[in-house]
Amino acid sequence: MLSTAPLPRAFFDRPSHEVAPDLLGRLIVHDGVAVRLTEVEAYGGPGEDPAAHTYRGKTARNAVMFGPPGHLYVYFTYGMHFCANLVCLPEGQGSAVLLRAGEVVGGVGLARSRRSGRGAPAGDGGPRPVADRDLGRGPARLAVALGLLREHNGADAVWEGPPGSIPAVASLVSPAAELSGMPPGSAVVLEGRPPEPAAIRSGPRTGISTAKDTPWRFWIDGDPTVSPYRAHVPRRRSAAATSVGEAPSS
Repeated sequence: MLSTAPLPRAFFDRPSHEVAPDLLGRLIVHDGVAVRLTEVEAYGGPGEDPAAHTYRGKTARNAVMFGPPGHLYVYFTYGMHFCANLVCLPEGQGSAVLLRAGEVVGGVGLARSRRSGRGAPAGDGGPRPVADRDLGRGPARLAVALGLLREHNGADAVWEGPPGSIPAVASLVSPAAELSGMPPGSAVVLEGRPPEPAAIRSGPRTGISTAKDTPWRFWIDGDPTVSPYRAHVPRRRSAAATSVGEAPSS
């Protein structure tokens, strides 16, 4: 069974590399879709983690990461994708966990409609239907499935309503479940169903060139929704190309 009890703010008020493995199996719910997280990456604070957006300190772009724990940090990358993180540690610390992949367990139809058109072409038949395992398989796909955009940067993902007022998501055990009761634009992280500790794996983070051996990527072993690991590959320059630099991962 998937528990729909909300995670308290204290859950996120810890170092990101401690929060990250504990997020596996948890549910994130936003705008009619619920995802059980299967893959995440931790990113440290200023001066600690060269791969983090906050490594060189606070800016207008990363300001949310320096805010209270449990808030969403949503950023735009490669000129085409949004990615979502959950802020960790007390206010002012600048740390977060990137949500890399998950299984859509509620609002599947809505998630598929959001992802339609992003699948592989299927000739004159239109876009190929997105397989269930691919609905949230990768950080950009996950953000699309959940409907997370720039305006959700800074949204609070900790439910602090009265006891018993959590939205009607008890039927999430059904893949066809639809969600109700969430205020527009709100998000919440629920207990879900964490995996057995023996099923959790860790390794280097995906596609980064700095601190590339830090084992802060965590995933559920054998889960089909986990995205494939890809090491950083330096971009080749041509005479006509202009350098845009490396897109940070969180």
